[in-house]
Amino acid sequence: MKIAYIGTYPPRECGIGTFTMNLYKSMVTNNEITKEPIEGFIVAMNDNELTYDYPEEVKLTIRQDHQRDYLEAVKFINLSGADICVLEHEFGIYGGQNGIYILPLLHRLEIPLIVTLHTILKTPSYNEKAVLQEICKMAHKVVVMSHKAIKFLTSIYNVDKKKIAFIEHGVPDIQFNQEQSKKEFKLENKKILLTFGIISRNKGIETVIKALPKVIEKYPEILYMVLGKTHPNVLRHSGEEYRNYLQRLIKSLNLGDNVFFMNEFIIQKELFKYLSASDIYITPYLNEAQITSGTLSYAIGVGSAVISTPYWHASELLADGRGRLFNFNDSNELSTILLELFDHPEVLKDLRKKAYDYGRTITWPMSGGKYVALTKKILAAKPEVVVEKETTIDPLVLPPFSLAHIKRLTDDTGIIQHAKFGIPNLKEGYCLDDNARALLMVLMAYRQKKDTLALDLAPIYLSYIHYMQNKDGTFRNFLSFNRNFLDEMGSEDSFGRTIWALGYLLANAPNDAYYQTGKLVFFDASPNFEKLKSIRGIANSMVGISYYLRCNPTDDSMTERLRNLANKLIKHYEENSSDNWKWFEPLLAYDNGMLPLALLHSAEILNDDKITEIALETMNFLTGITLKDGYLSIVGNEKWYKKEGERSMFAQQPVDALAMVLMYHQAFHLTKDKEFLTKLFACFMWFMGENDLRMNLFDFETKGCCDGFESYGVNRNQGAESSLAYLISHLIVLQAFEEFEKIDLKQWQLQL
Repeated sequence: MKIAYIGTYPPRECGIGTFTMNLYKSMVTNNEITKEPIEGFIVAMNDNELTYDYPEEVKLTIRQDHQRDYLEAVKFINLSGADICVLEHEFGIYGGQNGIYILPLLHRLEIPLIVTLHTILKTPSYNEKAVLQEICKMAHKVVVMSHKAIKFLTSIYNVDKKKIAFIEHGVPDIQFNQEQSKKEFKLENKKILLTFGIISRNKGIETVIKALPKVIEKYPEILYMVLGKTHPNVLRHSGEEYRNYLQRLIKSLNLGDNVFFMNEFIIQKELFKYLSASDIYITPYLNEAQITSGTLSYAIGVGSAVISTPYWHASELLADGRGRLFNFNDSNELSTILLELFDHPEVLKDLRKKAYDYGRTITWPMSGGKYVALTKKILAAKPEVVVEKETTIDPLVLPPFSLAHIKRLTDDTGIIQHAKFGIPNLKEGYCLDDNARALLMVLMAYRQKKDTLALDLAPIYLSYIHYMQNKDGTFRNFLSFNRNFLDEMGSEDSFGRTIWALGYLLANAPNDAYYQTGKLVFFDASPNFEKLKSIRGIANSMVGISYYLRCNPTDDSMTERLRNLANKLIKHYEENSSDNWKWFEPLLAYDNGMLPLALLHSAEILNDDKITEIALETMNFLTGITLKDGYLSIVGNEKWYKKEGERSMFAQQPVDALAMVLMYHQAFHLTKDKEFLTKLFACFMWFMGENDLRMNLFDFETKGCCDGFESYGVNRNQGAESSLAYLISHLIVLQAFEEFEKIDLKQWQLQL
């Protein structure tokens, strides 16, 4: 029997990783339950762009926010000879909203699936519930570690009870003598209180600190040890704010000699030595919503005397005299219990014995054996595995997402607009259009992939936009490399693209500083919205306003501005359209897809049937001209395409492909018609060689995109406009793929 495991894995510092390692070893390396040889390998989850020096059992890694990695992993698993897959599920370790990126992998899995659920929410959001229900639907068995979890799964998530297996959290079979452990740590004369685990505000460590003064009056030899690093997500967003707060609290209560923090991720053997040395283990969590606690299981397993707040797992595990409970945030009650236990050593000893006796029943050899038995039972039944058909979007076709070329083009002023091949052409300087596109792209990249380089680049482009704004709210466009203005006022097209990027920023700001700056520039520009005459300037501005209104739907004056701009586009359409020409102008020029796109966005905001009808009608007209042969054939800007004339084939440019990708994405978003995904992906494939010349425009060496193609072939220069058009299109494809999965979730829920 061969088993594939998916989860985090050491040396990544993560409780799920430790669980995965112990489960693997208890089933494969140290299997004492069956004489049948068991093989196994690990598919390890990496957080963002971090990498680790994994042991040999890790055969493949998945980067959390890279969709293609999930699809490559499932192909590897299906071809590996594995008989069954075991997934460790925790929302935070998988990519996409609420971990949705794991679903395409599971949908394509060709072997039976066991899922261990580490978190089951009592009040999930719609998407959290939908994701977990879909995972349980695909699993042949769902393993939980508490009886409360079974109740939640059946009553909240509608999971068939027959599908659920109860296997308690295993604990390593490691034992140390308390006296020897204390001596090793030079703590022989101390009464040790211990808390360990990843540190964050919900751990309630301050409750213990506030309880100490009363206890120390009688037992001054008490030392409260807190072992563990700050949670990486907390560090990313708040730094050491919580730990610093605790240090200030300790100082204010004069507890400097009685509290010790060890800011490390302790290896398992060392951790059990500290557990053995402790007199009392405390989990002071602040609320009940903890369905499983590995740290609590470890404490029971080693035979610690445990005091805990009554969160779900603690209430269950500490029943029948295996520990003591105190109310959330109740430092006084905790003080009372501590004094009682230290005053009555025989009671403390009894707690330790009951915990130890129970801990013998949940060691990893015992829990691992139950997993082995469950696996054998599933395989003996020869279950049917239903594999989902491929979607019309295949992320594996996409090259790995990279900002290398954009970084190359960017200095501390902004992004250089042109390049000679893959090298920045400093002679041409900067322009507003490209810095607006660059801001849009990096905001999308950070939102979807949590790319830290994208976040670093964002203020450069936003600063350029702010610098180029005139007092009347309009913008200059061009800046020389030596930072001299080259115009007094830019085009309406560049104005519109800037409003588009700023509107997206206001809907997706990564922090408040960016939001406030973007808001200032956006509203300084807003008096100029209704002065616009260029239909592409109007269209780009409409997209930006629509993004803003999605997060500010009560702004009636901005809603009215959007309606007025939409009416301007409609007026152009009514003046130029005919039975055989459903368009806004007497020609198809550049950036054509932006015009239906703007109406599709405003239709969603304004809920106007006429706008929707014209948006779809013009989109279909454009589709009939550019996608009639199954691939995107862009109207070239050599001569464009005049009504009743001949269309130009050459000087096809990436921005036109981007506009088509965006147009079909918004059409899919508005209508939920999956046919638009097929068209979206076909337009993206223009970059990858599905075009009139059958030539690839993406450069796999530089990670840039060529500037289009002429009659002689590809223009090998890789300026900002073309490379940004490619990268935005790339991100839209990934976003559309994720949205497709969400729609499948909703459709499945409606069938229940």
